[in-house]
Amino acid sequence: MPTYKAPLRDMKFLINEVFDYPKHYASLKSGENATPDIVDAILTECGRFSEEVLSPLYQSGDEEGCKLENGDVSTPKGYKEAYEQYMMGGWQGLSAPEEVGGQGLPASMGLLKQEMMGTANWPFSMYPGLSLGAMNTIQLHGSDEQRQTYLVPLTEGRWAGTMCLTEPQCGTDLGQVKTRAEPQADGSYKITGTKIFISSGDHDLTENIVHIVLARLPDAPKGTKGISLFIVPKFLPNGEGGVGQRNGVTCGSLEKKMGIKASATCVMNFDDATGHLIGPENEGLNCMFTFMNTARIGTAIQGVGPAELSYQWALEYAKERRSMRALSGKKDPEQVADSLIHHADVRRMLLTQKAFAEGGRAMLYDAARLADHMVEGHLEGDEKKAEAYDDKLGFLTPILKGFLTEMGYEAANLGVQVFGGHGYIREHGMEQIVRDTKIATLYEGTTGIQALDLLGRKVMLSTQGGAVREFTLRISNWARRQVTHRKARPFAWELLKLAAQWNVLTVRLMLTARKDRDIISAAANDFMMFSGYVTMAYMWARMAVVAYDKLENGGAESEAFYRAKIATAEFYFDRLLPRAQAHATSMLSPTRNLMQLDAQDMAFTG
Repeated sequence: MPTYKAPLRDMKFLINEVFDYPKHYASLKSGENATPDIVDAILTECGRFSEEVLSPLYQSGDEEGCKLENGDVSTPKGYKEAYEQYMMGGWQGLSAPEEVGGQGLPASMGLLKQEMMGTANWPFSMYPGLSLGAMNTIQLHGSDEQRQTYLVPLTEGRWAGTMCLTEPQCGTDLGQVKTRAEPQADGSYKITGTKIFISSGDHDLTENIVHIVLARLPDAPKGTKGISLFIVPKFLPNGEGGVGQRNGVTCGSLEKKMGIKASATCVMNFDDATGHLIGPENEGLNCMFTFMNTARIGTAIQGVGPAELSYQWALEYAKERRSMRALSGKKDPEQVADSLIHHADVRRMLLTQKAFAEGGRAMLYDAARLADHMVEGHLEGDEKKAEAYDDKLGFLTPILKGFLTEMGYEAANLGVQVFGGHGYIREHGMEQIVRDTKIATLYEGTTGIQALDLLGRKVMLSTQGGAVREFTLRISNWARRQVTHRKARPFAWELLKLAAQWNVLTVRLMLTARKDRDIISAAANDFMMFSGYVTMAYMWARMAVVAYDKLENGGAESEAFYRAKIATAEFYFDRLLPRAQAHATSMLSPTRNLMQLDAQDMAFTG
């Protein structure tokens, strides 16, 4: 059975040498206790928990799956015991405020934790991951009473959380939500409706589950402007930090899924369930975006995680499996054949996995610093600061979610390809990574939705191209400082050209959209993928420059480590970054080639 090893060396390279997290944490009030020694201890222990407790349950959980009996869902063998260890370790409250029982560490520490746990066992990590979104939503939008009632047990991990958006008749188009909320004399509401695709909707890991539910008030306007947000617990709180009577919330069925089978995905029925309004009436969607954006960044980890996991297993296999002789001559003459690692095409697949895993990790860690400042602004009541960093992070969120999950899925498929026929056999675990990873491109907004959010909302409507100008200025300013760097100069010049091209493409799409509105939808996916490739190029260039410096002046890692970073950066720029130009060409293609064919002529069958 394959095992997971936490990539602590790469993680520490990023946080200590590329992004200087110690200096970053020193600038944060919440970073007071995030000293290098404390961070190192947390990463080491989280790595151990992920390797020894969560990883062994990954394949067995997939084989067993969840079960629904008599209205209650049970998780696979070993999950309850693993969750108990998770809860006793205080992992749920790592980045939660101290006043609700958390450790008060920066939000980015939670992301580092999520990456390791999610890579080791993504289905398990979804249970506490959904709770983090509920905690953030209640923290930012809940009343004092709601925060006092729910945040402590959620932070302790005794209670879990969900987000209940989707209904049978609507997915992304939440303006079609039909779930009703009837006001009651005591200020509560009776919630009635059905929600589908609810991750962690019911399970046996915690004593209570707190559902964050979108519903409509009787006099609500139609569409998205008439949606409100409600807290609807599985068991009503008893006022003493525990649970009372059962609420009108039940799991109607478990979805039969392609992957993440150990994660309970439920059809949830609300039958006159008692709920309480969170946030203002008819502004539920705005409040829910706190949860959704938390989930989307979390889902971006599911792009990095499978690339890392599949790469680890594929690399080990490629070193051990022997097939034919290398074209450049025998590499293992004493053996019957050479290892797969010596074949150039296998190297192509492995290096693609490595480039996406390590480049994606850098993209996440760079964005996590913005999240730290945004969260601190909210907690300090400095909404101007919070909004400024929210805008910066909001531009990157669809790139992180959309691009990284697509690249993670590609990397997972490459892992199967490295294994050849054995990759198709379940016992090796490679096909499970593919099945589990595919959902990352679908939930929390499909890749197409992320692309429309990026180009349509973040670039065109909200900023008229300003978001691109701001981010590319950051890239250009960094690149200009490197053009005199003897070894990094090629990276710098390429980034300067790409930054300029990104702006030109944006302007051309804006001008075209004045006459042809379909261009936004037609170009969105290519625009997002182009954005992702350029952003990852920026990360690889930064890593290469640090590696050059450490090779010359000494660093925490070995020379081989830094040389590997430079070699992977060169591979990325030479073999993967050229894909961006294909997306650039495609996004400017006229919409006529997409829209000219009548719907009824899309297929002719007998």
